[in-house]
Amino acid sequence: MRYSGFRVLAEGLRGGKGWQPFWRKAAPAAEYDAIVIGGGGHGLATAYYLAREHGLSRVAVLERGWIGGGNVGRNTTIVRATYMLPGNQEFYSAALKMWQTLAQDLNFNLMYSPRGLLMLFHSDGQRDAFARRGNAMLLQGDDAQLLDRAGLRALVPYLDYDQTRFAVHGALYHPRGGTVRHDAVAWAYARAADARGVDIIENCEVTGFDIAQGRVGGVQTTRGAIRAGRVGMVVAGRSSELAARAGLRLPVESHVLQAFVTEGLKPFMHQVISYGMGHFYISQSDKGGLVFGGDIDFYPSYAQRGGLPRAEQVMQAAMTLMPAIGRARVLRSWGGIMDMTPDGSPVIDHTPIDGLFVNAGWNYGGFKATPASGLCMAHLMATGQPHPLAARFRLDRFASGAVIDEEGTGATHHLH
Repeated sequence: MRYSGFRVLAEGLRGGKGWQPFWRKAAPAAEYDAIVIGGGGHGLATAYYLAREHGLSRVAVLERGWIGGGNVGRNTTIVRATYMLPGNQEFYSAALKMWQTLAQDLNFNLMYSPRGLLMLFHSDGQRDAFARRGNAMLLQGDDAQLLDRAGLRALVPYLDYDQTRFAVHGALYHPRGGTVRHDAVAWAYARAADARGVDIIENCEVTGFDIAQGRVGGVQTTRGAIRAGRVGMVVAGRSSELAARAGLRLPVESHVLQAFVTEGLKPFMHQVISYGMGHFYISQSDKGGLVFGGDIDFYPSYAQRGGLPRAEQVMQAAMTLMPAIGRARVLRSWGGIMDMTPDGSPVIDHTPIDGLFVNAGWNYGGFKATPASGLCMAHLMATGQPHPLAARFRLDRFASGAVIDEEGTGATHHLH
């Protein structure tokens, strides 16, 4: 079924009786060309590009829960290309370009909104750092503008510019940054993968791997054994737990990251805003709710909920930046499990086990990387060679010292 304005009108006239499920409720087959473990955005994108770009006809996505129940539905929906270091820079630039045409590619309204991203600065030193980052973005071919206080105030007059401790001096403006509807991304990739013959198997947890003579031959699941010569682990915060079942130890820690949504308000925030003197970011959804978040909870956890100290820190940052936000009521919050690497950059690579691949360590950057991550992981699984965009995301870089430390905070997982 192809979606169009005409189809929406026609279905409205006949009570929507012609709509079909987005994907089949597939049962696992005995064998596949490739298995992707993890039915989040990255896993579904990997399966889709395996079928579309590489012609693999027998691909399965194994999801322990339900599609959209993990991090792809538990984030603040921000997409951007504000990176400076080689490796990250070209990758996220390509990802943002893919977002611009992805709705047409998948024939699904992803509600991509290039509303612009404002990264506030509060000191001369921070302004110089952002000017350098903006110049690097321009050299990469992305967009960046350095705004002084007057230019910023013209865009967002409602900030507290003269707060005693962290006065706002300006911002680095990234016009093509914005938001994408996270649930729509999961549904769109699942629908598009299913249309190309991919089996999406929900409620199917991988409990072990069949490995002989250093090569993977399949997986053991709660729904039986499934054979495949190529297996990709794309399970975000569960990466280290799943890898351990294959006898591997990954350089990641899992932490919970909280997000919050207020009641619906009249539209007033037309950009995404990132606070420079505290890890805080905020935007307004199409329904009117303010969507915001901050730091991870600074302890390892597999819980999809957070603690009150971090919630308090996020609210403090919100009140410091925008005192009027104190009148809005918070309706709900949730937590996603972040797989954090020592340098804050991801891994898309082979493992020491032949035929077993890993896509992990996305830290805060997983959602905005979705299309490029799937494209690169599919290329790796299909050809055995890293995609040029992900050539630096090697697993052995932590041993060799070729780290990609975008934040400059050293080999400390929770600081990234």
